[in-house]
Amino acid sequence: MDKDRIAGSAKDFAGKVEGAVGDVTGDASTQATGRAREAAGTVQNLYGQAKDVARDATDAAVNYAKDAYDNRGDTLRGGQQAIARTVQENPLGALLVAGGIGFALALLMTRPPRRPPPRWRYYG
Repeated sequence: MDKDRIAGSAKDFAGKVEGAVGDVTGDASTQATGRAREAAGTVQNLYGQAKDVARDATDAAVNYAKDAYDNRGDTLRGGQQAIARTVQENPLGALLVAGGIGFALALLMTRPPRRPPPRWRYYG
C-alpha cells in the first residue's frame, strides 16, 4: 500500500470530521475547510491507488519478460521441432514453399534499381 493512499485516507477522514463539526456548530468556514480537506484527501488517495496499479503492472511486465527470457531456448527448440515435423510429413509442400521464397528473393534482388523521374530544368 502506498504512503499517498494512507495520507489521503487520513486527510479524507479529517476533512469529514471537520465538515461534521462545521455542520454542528453552523460555521460555514469550518464546513468549507473540511470539505476542501476531504476533497484533497480523496485526490491523494486516488493518486496513491494509481501509483499502486502502475507498480503492479510494471512488476507483472518484468516478470513476464523474465519468464520469456528464461524459456527462450524451449520456445526455439519447440519451433524447430514443429518445422521439422511438418517437413517430414509433407516434403513436397515444404519444397514448393522453399522454392517460392527463393524465387521471390531472386526477383527482388535482380530487379533493376528505380531511377528518380527526370527533373525539368528551365533555362530561360
